Amino acid sequence: MSQTRKESSSDGETKPQTSRTSFVNRFLRGSKLRSSKAESRKESNDLKTSDFQPSDETQTPAPLDAVALLPFLPDLEKLDISWNDLVGGTLPLITEQMHLVNKLKSLRLGSCRLTTDDVRALGEALKAVPDLEELDLSWNSKVGGNVPRILQELQAGSKIRTLELVDCTLTSEDGTFMGQLLPVLQSLEVLDLSMNRNIGGSLNSIAQGLKSTSSLKVLKLQSCGLSQKSVTLLDAAFGYLGGLRKLDLSCNKELGGGFEDLPAQLAMLEHLEVLDLHQCSLTAGDVVSLTQVIPLLSHLQELDLSANKKMGSSSENLLSRLRFLPALKSLLISNCALERETFTALAEASIHLPALEVFDLSWNKCVGGNLKLLLETLKLSTSLQVLRLSSCSLVTEDMALLASVMQTGHLARLRKLDLSYNDSVCDAGWAVFCQNVWLLKELTELDISLRPSTFRDCGQWFRHLLCAVTRLPEITEIGMKRWILPPSLEEELECFDRDHRSSIRFDHGGYQ
Repeated sequence: MSQTRKESSSDGETKPQTSRTSFVNRFLRGSKLRSSKAESRKESNDLKTSDFQPSDETQTPAPLDAVALLPFLPDLEKLDISWNDLVGGTLPLITEQMHLVNKLKSLRLGSCRLTTDDVRALGEALKAVPDLEELDLSWNSKVGGNVPRILQELQAGSKIRTLELVDCTLTSEDGTFMGQLLPVLQSLEVLDLSMNRNIGGSLNSIAQGLKSTSSLKVLKLQSCGLSQKSVTLLDAAFGYLGGLRKLDLSCNKELGGGFEDLPAQLAMLEHLEVLDLHQCSLTAGDVVSLTQVIPLLSHLQELDLSANKKMGSSSENLLSRLRFLPALKSLLISNCALERETFTALAEASIHLPALEVFDLSWNKCVGGNLKLLLETLKLSTSLQVLRLSSCSLVTEDMALLASVMQTGHLARLRKLDLSYNDSVCDAGWAVFCQNVWLLKELTELDISLRPSTFRDCGQWFRHLLCAVTRLPEITEIGMKRWILPPSLEEELECFDRDHRSSIRFDHGGYQ
């Protein structure tokens, strides 16, 4: 728990503040609410923020701690008691004190097992905090069916900027109410209704409400039961959301086919930086339409089209036109059943993405034996930090190509490399890779695990890996699940673990 408060400008006020800080610190030490990390920050002196997060040694119920502290924190601006199961059923003890912290700007109650009585009490308490800007009630199932009771006190002029109701079992009626409430929230910038599968039926109301939230920057509707019709409804709202920066429609499997009628307003989101459409069952027709839209989003920095397997044979033009997105930093195309032609188009386009930091091609089998198509990209991508090639059917020549790229000083900024589930690489391939991986001086994580159904003897290349790790100053984790070490190598690893116990973890899941 860290706390902050503005320093007083007069000597007369400083003394009481010091006394109050002393009391709070003594109280926290007594309740053992501070983790060791939080304890080390206690001298940072601000009493504006309180995170009531229990440590492993917590003995005093967090709600009682909060109740005891609130009278001593009149200038409190942030209260976070998320992930505290003990809050459930006791929230009224806290809400009764809300008038004492009427300057509160952020209230986070995620995953607190709130009861029906809790959410009713919260609805009443929100009247006492007129300056509230951030409200997070995520992962509380009893919020579902009670949204009107909680949020009905929000009036015109509300200062709410962030509203998060993730996985709250919202009902269709809750969705309808949200649509009616949105025009009141003129300052709203972040709206997250993800993982509420029943609000898809009330999307018409929500979409109408979104037309009045011109300040909105982030809209997340992941796994909300959206349908093909939902795309049309949302597209009509996009014309009013010119400032939108992030749009997440992922994991709506019934959305497929909805983009076939060109979503014209989506192309008008000229400030959009993040677009997430993974696992949306995109059809060939969707891909054709998106080919005309996505390249126009010139500010796009993150694009996730993963787990849309019908893209494999129909995305050549779309992937080719990604070259018109020079600001792109993250490109996730995993599990899209890419074919050689589509992979070739992607490889050629990626050469023109100088800002690329994250590149995920996992679970596309066509990459195996064809990694050479990415050679120029790997050489030119001076910003690349994360490369994921899990389950790509890589072969020895692919590993040799990676080694050659490393030898020439490229991939110098790479921090995470995932080569897991490539069981087709032979010992010679792992050997040439491990002999050169030490050149990736900024690497922090490496995964070469085998797939769950496979166990395999570890070759002598493991010694090269151990040697390389000692020359990697940033490395913290090596994934090697299901590799079988002979006794001699296992003994070497045990010696290595003793010497580097505090800094490097070999995740082997227990050697066979």
